[in-house]
Amino acid sequence: MTDDEILRAIESNENDLVEFKESISDLKKIKSTVCAFANNISGNKKPGIVAIGVNDKGEPVGLQINDELLKSISNIQSSGDILPKPDIEVKKYLYSNQEIVLIIVFPSNYTPIRYSGKIYIRVGPTTQEASLDQERKLNEKRRSKDLPFDMRPSEDAELKEIDLDFIKKYYFPLAISLDILERNNRVIEEQLTSLRFLYYNGKPTYGAIILFGYDPSSIIPSSYIQFTRFDGIELLSPIKNQKEFRGPLIQTLKELDDLISMNIQVSSDPKQRIENKFPDYPEIALQQLIRNAIMHRNYESTNSPVRFYWFSDRIEIHNPGGLYGLVTPDNIGNSGVTDYRNPLIAEAMKLLGYVQRFGIGIPMIKSELEKNGNPAIEYDFQINMVSAIVREKK
Repeated sequence: MTDDEILRAIESNENDLVEFKESISDLKKIKSTVCAFANNISGNKKPGIVAIGVNDKGEPVGLQINDELLKSISNIQSSGDILPKPDIEVKKYLYSNQEIVLIIVFPSNYTPIRYSGKIYIRVGPTTQEASLDQERKLNEKRRSKDLPFDMRPSEDAELKEIDLDFIKKYYFPLAISLDILERNNRVIEEQLTSLRFLYYNGKPTYGAIILFGYDPSSIIPSSYIQFTRFDGIELLSPIKNQKEFRGPLIQTLKELDDLISMNIQVSSDPKQRIENKFPDYPEIALQQLIRNAIMHRNYESTNSPVRFYWFSDRIEIHNPGGLYGLVTPDNIGNSGVTDYRNPLIAEAMKLLGYVQRFGIGIPMIKSELEKNGNPAIEYDFQINMVSAIVREKK
């Protein structure tokens, strides 16, 4: 938006595209409004603006703006309680000779967007919970050709091929607010459609198959992880152990955590009064690496799995698909630089507890490697492959 467009929007007072807040004291209301703007129930495809530092009369209140305030506001995007992640821009703006902060929220193609399990929409100058009819309208806004791979329907799959019992028992309570679950007597097909696990034609989406399918690789050939433990430093070295993980991702993630834990070797220093244990690799770093690979890989245009190679001096993870979207070799791991090839899988991993907050995986890996005394992570970026190499602690 240009400065003139922003000024005209603010001067029009609060409406379906503008909200005023004097401060961020009520962050929950700000987040629900961001959610509502992202849903863009009117379908006008125009961005919404939350103007912070402005009272209900449209007057600036002299908000004290510092880096901590801007960071708190920017974290709205990556906090993980608005899903799928909204597309926002945070900026300072001079209004009536006083600085204010703007959150510009762009309409999402992946509606419905939820905040803390609830769907919010904009009705005139108010933010409200969506009714069932309005939720259906947001579902209908999605179009298969505009969607990422994990939100598209699989014409070869049926509902019986995904684990509905797990979804109902464990996933629904994480994804949908409890009071909404209790008061909405909807059939499971409607609930699955709302969560983007089922398309309008009754077919499961690829994301649902990868996450909850009984046999994902029978429908998506690349949907598995190949693990090999070598007794040496070359691909031709003898193999100590190997395994393919072909089950639903909810099962595979737990099995990979167990595998990493079992393969890490821990030494101790007998000279110390208090025994200190020294792992050859930090467990958290390896967990984050393989989760990042699963979340960001290309499932669509390759039959290649994620390859997890454990040599006697290093670990290599080879991930099908080059860097995606905003991420480049120069900015990978930088604060605020994130993009998602598979937003539905990323959302599910966040809700299931495998992602703490969006955008901190690589910084966490760097920190854990440094604390454990391992060399810094190495990358090899190819057009159709990203490889990460972690070397053993010396």
